[in-house]
Order: sequence, then C-alpha cells, then structure tokens
Amino acid sequence: MILSGENAAPLVAPEMWDLSCVDWTDRMREGRSLVPDLPLFAAEADIAQAFYDELQLPDVPGAPKMRTASGQWFRDIVRATFGSWDPQNQVRYIRDILALVPKGSSKTTNAAALLIVAMLMNFRPRGTALFVGPTQAISDRAYEQAVGMIEESPDLRRRFRPRDHIKTIEDLVTKSEAQVKTFDLKILTGAMGLFFVLLDELHVLGRSASAAKVLRQIRGGLDKTPEGVLVMTTTQSDDIPAGVFKSELKFARNVRDGKYRGRIIRPMLPILYEFPPDIASLTREERSAGVEERWKDPANWPMVMPNLGRSIHLPSLRADWESEREKGEDAIKVWASQHLNIEIGVGINNEGWRGADYWEGAVDETLTLDTLLERSEVVTIGIDGGGLDDLLGLAVIGRDRKTREWLSWYRAWANPKVLEIRKDIAAQLQDFSDADEISICPVPQDVLELAMIVAQIIASGLLPEKNAIGIDPNNAAAIIEALVGVGVTDDMIRRLLQGPALAPAMYGLERKLSDGTFWHGGMLLMAFVLGNAKVEQRGNSVMVTKAVSGRAKIDPLVALFQAAILMSWNPSAGRLVTGADILTVI
Repeated sequence: MILSGENAAPLVAPEMWDLSCVDWTDRMREGRSLVPDLPLFAAEADIAQAFYDELQLPDVPGAPKMRTASGQWFRDIVRATFGSWDPQNQVRYIRDILALVPKGSSKTTNAAALLIVAMLMNFRPRGTALFVGPTQAISDRAYEQAVGMIEESPDLRRRFRPRDHIKTIEDLVTKSEAQVKTFDLKILTGAMGLFFVLLDELHVLGRSASAAKVLRQIRGGLDKTPEGVLVMTTTQSDDIPAGVFKSELKFARNVRDGKYRGRIIRPMLPILYEFPPDIASLTREERSAGVEERWKDPANWPMVMPNLGRSIHLPSLRADWESEREKGEDAIKVWASQHLNIEIGVGINNEGWRGADYWEGAVDETLTLDTLLERSEVVTIGIDGGGLDDLLGLAVIGRDRKTREWLSWYRAWANPKVLEIRKDIAAQLQDFSDADEISICPVPQDVLELAMIVAQIIASGLLPEKNAIGIDPNNAAAIIEALVGVGVTDDMIRRLLQGPALAPAMYGLERKLSDGTFWHGGMLLMAFVLGNAKVEQRGNSVMVTKAVSGRAKIDPLVALFQAAILMSWNPSAGRLVTGADILTVI
C-alpha cells in the first residue's frame, strides 16, 4: 500500500523517499503492488487519481470509466507521479518512473490518460507536456486515444482544443499544450516550460544511436522546471537489450534492489513486472538435468500481468503460446520477451547456428583470459577480420588440464568509422565497449592490441609449436606482421579456409555445448554475434554466413570456429617461455 494519509508531512526529507523495493520478489508472488511504501502528498495523489478515474475509454462499448476499466497497478503509477510533488515547498521527490509491463497491458491507452491528467494537474502557464512514441503508428494511436477521452466528456471538451494537423492538445485555461511526437533528434524544438514527458516503448529505442542524446535533452528540459517528471513505459526488448533501454533498465533494477541506498542519484521509481530469478532462469545444474524453465508454466504468468482479466486473458494467451512454441525456439523467445518480459540473452535468428540454443546454459562467469590460462594445459587461437566496416575478432580456447573440457574467451575490435557507417548497431557496439569486450580504435591500434594479447598467451607456454593460431588468409597481412613481431612463428600460424571448411567446428561445438563440455564467460558480445549467424546449405555441406547484410557481425564466431578446428586436432603445449623470451616478445 502507498502511504498518502492526511498526516503526511508537508516537507519530506529526501532520505525518507527510499524508492527501492527489495522485497519485490515476495510482492510479485503475492500479487501486491510493486510501488514501495512512500510518503506521498495525499491531496495531490487523490486529485490526480480522481481525474484519472473519471476518464472514459473511447474505443470500448459503453465507454467505461477508468475507475472500473483500469487495473490498480496503473492507478499506483498515477498516485506516485503526482503525489511525489510537494506544492508547498515546490519540490518533486520522484523525477523518473520506469514501468516495464508485458505486451497487451494497455500501456499506450493508459499513457494517453496520464497525459490528460498531467494537463489537468498542471499549474504552469503556457507549459508543455509531451507524449513521445518510437514510431508514427504508436504516436498516432496515443493521440487518438487522448482526443477520444476528451470527446467523451463535456467538461473536457470545454477545456481542451485538439489540433489534429499538428497532433497537439491546447489547454484553454492555462494556455499550455500537450504535444504528441515521434522520437526524433529535434524532439524539444519549440517546447517551452516542459513539465511532463511520457516516453512510450523505450525498448524500441535500444538500437538508436541518438537515443541517449535525446533522452539527455528531455531530462535537461524537465530539470528546468521544479515539477518536471519523466514517465517511461515499455515491454522487454524482442532482441538482446541494447543502448539506452539496456542502461535505463539496469539503473532501474539497481534502484529496485537497493544498490544505491545512501547515495545521491537521480530519483527513479522502478515498477518492473519481471519474474523472480528462480522462475526467469535455471541454474547450470538444472539445465544439465533437463529441467523445464519455470516461466513456461502458465500458473506463473499472472504475477507479471497486472492487467490480467482486463486487456489480457489467460485462455487466449495460452492458445497463442501453444501456437508459437510449435514454430521453434526463436518464436518462443520473441513471444516470451513480449508477453512475459523474459530478457533475451542470445539474439533471434530463425536460420541460426543450433549451438546458440545451448549457449546460455554454458556460462561460467569466472572465465577471463587470466583464469582460462591458469586452468588450461593447452590453448589455441582463432582470428578473423575483414574490412574497416567489419569487426576484428579474436577467440581463445583452452583445454582444462583436469577435466579436458573446453574453456573460451573472446575479444573484438571495431574501427570508429563503423559507428557512422552502421548506425543500426552503433548503440550495441558502444555497450560492448563499455563492458570492455570490444575496443573501438583506429588502425593500426587494433592489430597491435591483438598482438599483445597473443604475446601474453605465448608467455604462458600454452600455445602449440605448430597449428596454434587459425587465421583467415584474406586481408591478413597486417595481422600476420603484428603476430610475427611478438614472436609468433610461421609454424604456429595455420591459414584456414572459410565457409564449408569450418563445418566440422560448427557440428563439434554444437555437441560440446549440448553435453556440457564447453564453457564461456557470458559475454554480451558473443550473444549479439550468435544472433547474427545464419546457416546456409552449400552443396553437400553447410556454412555460416551473415544473417542480415550490414547489421550482421559474426567475426568473433568465425574466430571461435577456427580455434575449435585447431583444438579438435588434440594439440600439446609447446615449451614454457623463459623470462628472456618474454622480454624478447614484448
């Protein structure tokens, strides 16, 4: 229950506004509100809820009022949004709200209603409220719903004047405007006195290279007014979370889990309808034992569906689920991400490499290059690179000296020009750079950094004296020159053909992933790469190619196949390098 009684203090100390919700897993299981107990200002919260409850749905027979048509979960958002404003001291205690709810929860309709409530609660003359949709269709839908709600009420018709040609609703009392826009770099053009912004379907913006910049502009505009508040509503991404969506969701989870307690941060209220960890995923032991994922059980679905029984109905959802699961693993992932907020760990690709199906179950988070070298008796390397708009990929496979299982580690390099040429993946590449899984650097820094990693492996004494490094001979002159400069001999380098020649590695790794004898560190980079790989039949053989021209980057996966080919030849480590040798190669 949200605290908003009449005895709420007129001025609340910031430390009393703890926006964490550390008992969220219990709340999820018990069907309780995900909004923590907050000392809301009762008058503001009550008035806002009264406005919201009286709005009517324009596209439902009988035009029911929100008091009966809406779930309590969104009413809690309404109360938190406006009850966090202290009118006496002109202080807002919640600046951001992020609501993660599944598809079909009437997010856009509720968002349109919240926009009208914001206009009714506004006291700023000639101020601006914004609804921002990721696509024209979503923006048009929100505008039509807002105008429809106004047309259902004689009082609202007298107060507001819709201007359809510019998707704007004018308040005839305060002279303020509610503008409905599609996400764009120029989104704040002409906005004066910004007091409210609702950003719908944040996950769609994950791949936009400009999304972070626009979000900073929005927050900057809101911070110019003391009452400014940003509300973001979204489902989970139907691909690997990236860019601004990934960073905002991570921040919201950290707030929810209490990781920022005692620190001065931007006050965000997280309302995240996602399964507790024990339902969302399996442990490595459970995967090995063949345990079915618990989120697939419809009995667990209601806990992430706050609008169940209104816009979402379990029987039709189950029928849809059964249809999608018949289409295969990729259809299941997309469906689960949208309807159950299951976060996708490996990219979606209908014709992808089947080893990707087992990838998530092969994570060993302790694996780094250093721990791989410590545990291994022998190591092989794969290197794959192309033009300046491709990635330079490095894969390292070590054979565990105790279990003989294969351990792997990866690194990639990207030229800064890629961020300009491939804007559709620029946000994801920046994420990988932030996670220190990829280096964004000009030539020749990329091959020099790669060579230094190889020099570290040479110094460990774990590389075979022959066939230690598999490399694509095309466009490899600079790479080979750098490797020779750190002590790699010609015998160590094995020039491997691409395409069907790598099929044995594809099949071999599929088997090792499925039987639990291959491990990786769970890098985001490789999850992205796996989603880009497409398997094609060529004559009597198969080969991995790029699934989507331009967006697809599979170089680290090709490097993995090269390292796997060499490891499958059962190599032995060369001699241990001496201190003098180390000085020579470095």
